[in-house]
Amino acid sequence: MLRARFNEALVASTAYFVAYLLTFRLLMPLQDSFFPEYGSRASLLFLPHGVRVLSAWLLGWRAIPALLPGVFLTFADIGGMNVFLPSRLAVITVSVCAAPAVFYALKALGWDLFPRTDRQPCWICIMSVGAITSLLISGATNFVFGSTLSEYIAFLIGDMAGLFFLMLGLLYFFRFFGNRSPNA
Repeated sequence: MLRARFNEALVASTAYFVAYLLTFRLLMPLQDSFFPEYGSRASLLFLPHGVRVLSAWLLGWRAIPALLPGVFLTFADIGGMNVFLPSRLAVITVSVCAAPAVFYALKALGWDLFPRTDRQPCWICIMSVGAITSLLISGATNFVFGSTLSEYIAFLIGDMAGLFFLMLGLLYFFRFFGNRSPNA
């Protein structure tokens, strides 16, 4: 069981950190070149939000320890030793806890969205959880960093676009690799 939890953390944290690197090292420079007048540090396509939400959907509460190393590394890469400031630790906590908390709150209200073999996933529902989670995380992040309303909206747009495109990319990935026969 410990090995399984380690593997979950390895996969989820690596996915989160790789999504962060893609976002800030590849997509953000493109965003800056296409929108030079947009002075925000918010990504309009924030892929790590998709990793957070999908990890919480698949793992439930186990997503918290699974994502924590990747989220911490991301904050350390961005802020260096400032990652240990109480405000940053608070944002890290909200970042890893919000999505599982929303999924479990909805389950307590009778809306169980966790994956099961006897039903198809409700992708619109998962996007809705992503929106609620984004409101919580963006609110906490913008409060801690004292960002403007336009930054808050940019975070929301980036989170939702990141979740949508990550889900779309995974859908096509699994369709492509899921339909391939071993003899092909």
